[in-house]
Amino acid sequence: MDKVLEAKNINKHFLKPKDFHVLKNISFAIKKGEFASIMGKSGSGKSTLLYILSTMDTEYTGELYLNEKLVTGRLPSELSRIRNEHIGFVFQFHYLLSEFSVLENVMLPAKKLARKTNQEIEFDAIQKLKMLGIENLAKQKASRISGGEKQRVAIARALINNPSILMGDEPTGNLDSYNSDNVFNIFKRLKEEEGLSLLVVTHDEDFAKRTDYIIEMEDGRIIS
Repeated sequence: MDKVLEAKNINKHFLKPKDFHVLKNISFAIKKGEFASIMGKSGSGKSTLLYILSTMDTEYTGELYLNEKLVTGRLPSELSRIRNEHIGFVFQFHYLLSEFSVLENVMLPAKKLARKTNQEIEFDAIQKLKMLGIENLAKQKASRISGGEKQRVAIARALINNPSILMGDEPTGNLDSYNSDNVFNIFKRLKEEEGLSLLVVTHDEDFAKRTDYIIEMEDGRIIS
């Protein structure tokens, strides 16, 4: 089974105000089609780890592999391309551009990648919105739709470049239980129907229990 993501002996220090060893010898792998969650108390290092895994933070020691290729030590411009092409990211806050339409928001990462024509990107974006049951919102301004809808638009945007892995930082942290459930079911469907790998940091125990497995963190270590 192919490893989509692998961390080997990742260590991270915050040096200010004094040296703090925030991640300690983190090693694990996510295989194709696996849906894993990361849990742990605030300050256990979950979000710090996620930012390293998503290549946004490069100040660490150890090795990070994406699709079995080493990404540690690559140039920022390369990392930006790798991230845009292979990693979909969903945050707790959707970060949509409120003056843009739903469709325009979803198209943005594909325009940045610039591999397809505008028409092809628009077609792809509509397919993603259809998959999430919100194609009727395509022309709406992002500022005019509900919180649950915004998070679905953010998921569509994260999927537009057909990433190898979808990462989420508390993607249901801002949603009521109905919309949280919705997001979980979307993620599960992506795993089952598209073979997508997912890695989600969450405080929501019910959400985590329904994923394939939980990576539990405490004081910068994986404890189970």
